[in-house]
Amino acid sequence: MEIRVLRYFLEIARAGNMSRAAETLHVSQPTLSKQMKDLEEELGKKLFRRGSTSLSLTDEGMLLRKRAEDILDMVDKTADEFKALDDIAGGEVQIGCAESYQLKYLARTIQEFKKKYPLFRYHLTSGNTEQVAERLDRGLIDFAVIAEPPNLSKYNYLEVPGVDRWGLVMKKDDPLASKESIRVGDLAGLPLICSAQGMKFDISRWCGEKADTLNLSGTVNLAYNGSVFVKEGLGYLLTFDHLVDTSPTSDLCFRPLEPPLETKIYVIWKKYQVFSPIAELLLDELKMQLAR
Repeated sequence: MEIRVLRYFLEIARAGNMSRAAETLHVSQPTLSKQMKDLEEELGKKLFRRGSTSLSLTDEGMLLRKRAEDILDMVDKTADEFKALDDIAGGEVQIGCAESYQLKYLARTIQEFKKKYPLFRYHLTSGNTEQVAERLDRGLIDFAVIAEPPNLSKYNYLEVPGVDRWGLVMKKDDPLASKESIRVGDLAGLPLICSAQGMKFDISRWCGEKADTLNLSGTVNLAYNGSVFVKEGLGYLLTFDHLVDTSPTSDLCFRPLEPPLETKIYVIWKKYQVFSPIAELLLDELKMQLAR
């Protein structure tokens, strides 16, 4: 499989139409059709369901699309790293981030870093700790920011200052909103929304033997999405403070858990990782800034 052919395949998958893809790629439709036929023969699988005016992916096509996206992400990342070898004034770094208010420290570090290297560009992808760590393991990102202690056999790490405090997000007119803090007993039987990771590790630790009294109604990996469900009356969101709009103009409010439940975050990277020059410099800046 050639990189060029994979790019052709992805454009067809996005466009859902051979003619539109050919126009975007600036190649003739017969050439594009032949490339896809050759690719199907090479793999021994049909990749497209061909309709009268459109194309859709088969199950095998869906698998190739996912793999092709990962391959091309890696190819583009490698190309950017080699470009940066000759241009230490800039370069690109990929960072995967779990949700946390403590990302402000990363933002401040990057702000200072861009003063020294004005052509530097960063790319953030969001997800839970498991998702961003997986991208790190696959080499798709340079650093990950996670919300649990790192696996020391796999990663080096920096501890980020501060902690994220857990609490309950609810409508302001909810009876629980009159409380200054929320205890385990207050949650019994309520339809709760939480990240799967947070419920498994943090909330269960906080609840102890009373964890069985909790009703996990649904899981989310981004607090904003959970807050939309809370606004629509689907339940109560267990999350970190500062991730959801609970300002005076919002319909929602946040009440901290009692006793307090706090989580630290960490910047991690793979052991023995070979960085691009700009990523190495950013790591040095992170070490300096986070140590202050």
